[in-house]
Amino acid sequence: MNPLIDWLDDPAVFSIGNEPAHSDHQYYKTIDEIEQKSSFTQNLNGNWLFNFAQTPQVRLKDFFSLQFDADKMDTIQVPQHIELAGYEQIKYINTLYPWEGKEYRRPVGTDSYEKNSSSLFSTSELNCVGQYRKQFDLDDSLQGKRIKLRFDGVQTAMYVWINGHFIGYAEDSFTPSEFDITKWVHGTGNVVAVEVFKYSSASYLEDQDFFRFFGIFRDVTLLAEPNTHVADLSLVPTVTDDFKQGNLAVKLKLAGDQLEKTKVRITVFDSSKIKLLECTVASEKLINIDHLQIDNVQLWSNQQPTLYNFQAEVIDENGDLIEVVPYRFGFRKIEIKNNVILLNGQRLIISGVNRHEWNCETGRCINEADMRDDLKTFDELNINAVRTCHYPDQDLWYYLCDEHGTYVMAENNLETHGSWQKMGSVEPSYNVPGSVKEWQEAVLARAKNNYELLKNHPSIIFWSLGNESFAGENIAKMNQYYKTMDPYRLTHYEGVFRDPKYRDQVSDVESRMYAYPAEIAEYLESNPDKPYLNCEYMHSMGNSVGGMKSYDDLINKYDSYQGGFIWDFVDQALLVSDEVTGKKVLRYGGDFDDRHSDYEFSGDGLLFADRQLKPASQEVKYFYGKYK
Repeated sequence: MNPLIDWLDDPAVFSIGNEPAHSDHQYYKTIDEIEQKSSFTQNLNGNWLFNFAQTPQVRLKDFFSLQFDADKMDTIQVPQHIELAGYEQIKYINTLYPWEGKEYRRPVGTDSYEKNSSSLFSTSELNCVGQYRKQFDLDDSLQGKRIKLRFDGVQTAMYVWINGHFIGYAEDSFTPSEFDITKWVHGTGNVVAVEVFKYSSASYLEDQDFFRFFGIFRDVTLLAEPNTHVADLSLVPTVTDDFKQGNLAVKLKLAGDQLEKTKVRITVFDSSKIKLLECTVASEKLINIDHLQIDNVQLWSNQQPTLYNFQAEVIDENGDLIEVVPYRFGFRKIEIKNNVILLNGQRLIISGVNRHEWNCETGRCINEADMRDDLKTFDELNINAVRTCHYPDQDLWYYLCDEHGTYVMAENNLETHGSWQKMGSVEPSYNVPGSVKEWQEAVLARAKNNYELLKNHPSIIFWSLGNESFAGENIAKMNQYYKTMDPYRLTHYEGVFRDPKYRDQVSDVESRMYAYPAEIAEYLESNPDKPYLNCEYMHSMGNSVGGMKSYDDLINKYDSYQGGFIWDFVDQALLVSDEVTGKKVLRYGGDFDDRHSDYEFSGDGLLFADRQLKPASQEVKYFYGKYK
């Protein structure tokens, strides 16, 4: 297959050559490896050769070829935003699309789209390109196995080659993309090449309130698979109505060419590693175990995040271990009764924040220390819940929330704010995805990527369909997808408030942006059919967050008011050296000569970007502490 640059312009082309989305389970060769590093993985982070092209027209056309002379290419660190490596202007925008006022462009399929007058991404003078190249040898432990190449996060659209062979194309910046490279990879002297475009049709779906970075900004990894491999894991823990007994349903998808010679041993341990049950089954492509009973079950919650330990071992005909898959899971029940959200039979009160992934020196390239620091601050401020605004986070974050007992609203990578709100006015003439058929498969794929990756995490109690993307048939189909795949969690979407005719098809909860307490009270006193949850409220910019008592009063007065998520947790600002004084200073939107910009709107966190608490955090700590 030959790659085509006009894929950038077609919303129906978003994934070519990608492996199917699957669970985020880790797998190891031995049980001892679980506490160390899997010998089935090889990290490709580090220095890569790099070329920056200001437009698609001037990019290197054959940089992926084995015969290409790469001596004149620069070097860039992976992962890293290309802007923070000094190649492209740093730009912050809240609502508008970055090309507005510079190039005329309308989304494909909308009434405003005219093929001959709408600027193409593939030929745009604003669409810069990053071209990456790296040579690698396979580690000994990966030799002779099926090999996949995994990108955890690349923004916005990428083409991939191995040893000069085109492998695939991917969008959806914040979920992994995996490619089978077994046919083309060698033991030594391999060359991987990646071409990343800043803008594509996917950019319409990624109009989040953040700095508009691009490039390879999360890990790149090689994954080896043994001849029998657990390709997907689904754990569905449920509890009886009296909350005394747990049931675990297990589904395994196996891959490989020697299934008939293997079996799978499944074991469940409690949080103290005491074995509770064990069973062994013959290997098949699909293994379903509907009922593994756990008596005297310990429930997972913010107050007591009890996790059980699942383990699947693939064993060959000689009794030798081929692969082991561990996973920690929790029993808990989320439901709505009498218009009240209940967790484990008790009214749920969300004391939450919206949280962008952010580090003031590295942008959205963050590490485990950053995440653990944030959870420590959650404890200090009595925060019990997080909304992953407005995209899936690094996988590790969900594991840490499982351990920590943080409730998660897991958002899809979807925001199309600029397609329906213009200069503060609601004007959805070219809203996407809406009910536009050309965009349906792209957004359903994003829902699937989010669900399949994260489906086993007990911390996730809400699936969020996205943020500020108006409404329409495509959003309704996303909601239907989640309800079909996962009846044990709730769905959330605020944007249906803008188009109430879809209200019965979208979201289990009522949710509006920055509603006044009086408006919420009016809803709750008007025979409501859904509980109320603030997905964004308070807006912690400047001298803010002083009105929390008004919202706190709603908690005490209305059982169907469930609290909410403050906007937001940490400022988006970058720590740079001042050109005059040489001192380190924090700079926000507009401080980088970026136009257009939404300026200080990048600074509305409870914390400054360097993680220092703002005075407003005292108010949050007090009121959230009442429900700890």
